[in-house]
Amino acid sequence: MVKSYLRHGPTEAFGLVCSSASNAIYDGKLAYVPALEDVLVWDVKKGQQVAMWHETKHRAEVTAIAESPLKDSVAVGYADGSIRLWNASSGAVVTTFNGHTKAVTCLAFDNAGARIASGSQDTTIILWDIIGEAGISRLRGHRDQITSLRFLEVDSMELLPTSIAPKTSPGYLLTSAKDTFLKLWDLSTHHCVQTVVAHRAEVWSIDLEPTHDTIFTGSAEGELKAWRIDRDALKEGLKESETGEVVKMIHPITSLPLSSRHRVSQILFHPTQPYLAVQSHERSVEIFRIRTEEEIKKKQLRRKKRAKEKSKEKGDIGMEVDEKGDAEGNATDIVDRFTPYLVIRAGGKIRSFDFATVETGHKGGVHVMLSLANNALEVYQIPRPIKSKEVPEAVRTYSVDLPGHRTDVRTLCLSSDDQILASASNGTLKIWNMRTTACIRTIDCGYAICSTFLPGDRHIAIGTKSGEILIYNIAASSLVDTVKAHTGATWSLHVRPDEQRLVTGSADKDVKFWDFKNKKTVEGPDALSIVHVRTLKMTDDVLSVRYSPNGKLLAVSLLDSTVKVFYEDSLKFFLSLYGHKLPVLSMDISLDSKLMVTCSADKNIKIWGLDFGDCHKSIFAHEESIMQVAFEREKGSHYFWTVSKDKMLKYWDADKFENIQKLEGHHGEIWALAVSHAGKFVVTGSHDKSIRVWEKLDEPLFLEEERERDLEAFYESNIAESMNKTDDKTAGDTGEGNATAVGKQTTETLMAGERIIEALELADAERGKPADAPRNPQMEALDQGPEEYVLRVIEKIPSTALHDALLVLPFSKVLSLMVYLNEWAKCKWNISLVSRILFFLLRTHHNQIVANRTMRGTLIPLRKHLRAALRQQQDIIGYNLAALQFIGRKEEARRTAEFYEEEGMDEEKVKARILEASKKRKRVKA
Repeated sequence: MVKSYLRHGPTEAFGLVCSSASNAIYDGKLAYVPALEDVLVWDVKKGQQVAMWHETKHRAEVTAIAESPLKDSVAVGYADGSIRLWNASSGAVVTTFNGHTKAVTCLAFDNAGARIASGSQDTTIILWDIIGEAGISRLRGHRDQITSLRFLEVDSMELLPTSIAPKTSPGYLLTSAKDTFLKLWDLSTHHCVQTVVAHRAEVWSIDLEPTHDTIFTGSAEGELKAWRIDRDALKEGLKESETGEVVKMIHPITSLPLSSRHRVSQILFHPTQPYLAVQSHERSVEIFRIRTEEEIKKKQLRRKKRAKEKSKEKGDIGMEVDEKGDAEGNATDIVDRFTPYLVIRAGGKIRSFDFATVETGHKGGVHVMLSLANNALEVYQIPRPIKSKEVPEAVRTYSVDLPGHRTDVRTLCLSSDDQILASASNGTLKIWNMRTTACIRTIDCGYAICSTFLPGDRHIAIGTKSGEILIYNIAASSLVDTVKAHTGATWSLHVRPDEQRLVTGSADKDVKFWDFKNKKTVEGPDALSIVHVRTLKMTDDVLSVRYSPNGKLLAVSLLDSTVKVFYEDSLKFFLSLYGHKLPVLSMDISLDSKLMVTCSADKNIKIWGLDFGDCHKSIFAHEESIMQVAFEREKGSHYFWTVSKDKMLKYWDADKFENIQKLEGHHGEIWALAVSHAGKFVVTGSHDKSIRVWEKLDEPLFLEEERERDLEAFYESNIAESMNKTDDKTAGDTGEGNATAVGKQTTETLMAGERIIEALELADAERGKPADAPRNPQMEALDQGPEEYVLRVIEKIPSTALHDALLVLPFSKVLSLMVYLNEWAKCKWNISLVSRILFFLLRTHHNQIVANRTMRGTLIPLRKHLRAALRQQQDIIGYNLAALQFIGRKEEARRTAEFYEEEGMDEEKVKARILEASKKRKRVKA
């Protein structure tokens, strides 16, 4: 009989405030921040997590977030090159776009929220149509990772009649990359119209002034440059000057001085207030205030006055100074407009920052949210400018840092009833409720390396890098005792199964034994402490110590890659286990005390029999050092868990020497592992600062099926990768600076293509049957004809994956699909989908279709039916638009009448006011 196991599955990760792979956005109340593969929504004022956006089975890390101008729409880019559009109120995915082959690095919406541009590590920019749920074009030209994107809107009313650009101008796109270039793309032709060598080093950030007349760029050398946009040149489009040169649209102005010369990683203008924020240092953000025209004139007059006074003192002519001042022009104007205001100094390394887009009733000033690389958020208030000469200071108003560790989670331990989890890092010990995953205690500690609950589950012992053992009372959140246990790092702690003794192992080559005692306290009840009773001297640093569950043996692993086993009572030597090439980092003994498993930095696990010390099996288990190993705590079970620096958690059978399950989820090295005493779940802690719980499910797992599933997934991913590589090669031949079609094959699109092929084969077979033959059982059950069946199959394919799914079809199936398109057009079924499929197929297979004479019989009736259907649709849309415009005019007239009635004006005054208003509008547009 085939042996079955129980599958383990992931639950949500906790211990995360924000991860450092992506930027975060802030709307004044809620912060949308990355949390590895999820997006967390925090109410910053309350410090509460409002929502978690999680998509099942999607493990790629979040790398970019952008908020749409439309309400409740947020775009999130991932490390696998996909982009998901989330609905903020429901927390559900609206659309998924697949086009990039590497991580998405930046996202930007246009002003209408109808298009989104994405830049990636694959050096391409893709323009997406959100309404049509399709890629518009892929822009190639940069030679390194895209770092920033901004849409440059051109008002269609401003376009000159001679302009090449169409009257409904799609505008321009501004992009920067690590290749030092700043590029301007015309979105009507999808070509680059200007390339500027912006800096000598990588360009890391760009932003546009809200008026859209000035561009600021920041480089890796700490240089902040200002550029002027020539609006007239933009309106006219690409033109040649009298000398035969192409008219430039972006012109350099000057550089702005910064307080530090580090990498300018982010530049951001406040959408409504006169502030510019620049991050040019790891831990600080510099805020510039934008002066008004009046203030600039006053400053320039004062400067001229001082210059004249100086020149009089020297006896020079004052006129020369004026001429020189006028010649400097725009450069001095920019420096005068942007004045350093204050510097915000954060509590850690800053990953990104964002202005509050909506100020929530604070009279004090503008709010800035900082997303820190150490798993915390901070919100600072920038005070409004005042006349006094006091230097303004930013005040920290809110911070979210309690629900997570600042540094790597180094050790985990569970209470005996599995209700409480303790996690410790360099600096903090946190206690978690396992049922709610809420952090219930946060206590300061040293650099924690190992930990264990003491008998009674009211106290916890922490072993530190400095050699101390810290004992904490959980209920009181207080440090009860600090024991100077060792002179080197305390690498391991273990409580004897009878709960009467504690053993510690250290880098000072000592194994020490401690008895528990009650310590008298002044404040309240007696506290548990430890007293040293015995020492076992070893020949090398001790890395791990372990009692056997029957309490008879003690195992000690040393830096010399061996494991020594002693009798617990007499400490007499029993066994020496050698075979690992590098030190044994962790070990565990099965509940029946018959097997021991050791894991090492040499990436191997070894299973030993404790009767004679024989090695049952050596297994190459992970791609990196194996950090911890632990047996399941079920009676008679020889299943065990391993965690490694390769970010994997693995489940093993020590009797059959088989890998039962691989569990992926962490995005950094896994340092810590804790197995529940009831055997229901396992907990892991990682370098990515997250803690994850993996629960045992009721679903059975068969090893053969698991291997087949792994091979299938590997094969499918390889097919998609090879198809994408061939697409990249063909697209790369078109030359630099060109636009190409957007497409990316994934396992989902391949499966969708297979479903279409299968549906076409079934429908063709059904249509070829004689009239009296029995119907296909599938179609009969759905009560559908062959034409309707194929249409329903295609309608179920997501709009974003449709084009890639159609590319999978062989040409014979394309011809077959054309017949069904004709039938659908004839019946006027889903005309928009029919048109989209038809135009895509004609564009893709144009040469074959033109060369194939047999297609005439299908294409001519298809043209006739589709034209009739489209004309009918056009009439309906035209009628509806006219009706909507009429309703709009009627509503505007009603509101205008109500407004002027409230003002108490008569008809003549109303007409005069409307005429005056219309004149003003015209003057503004001119």
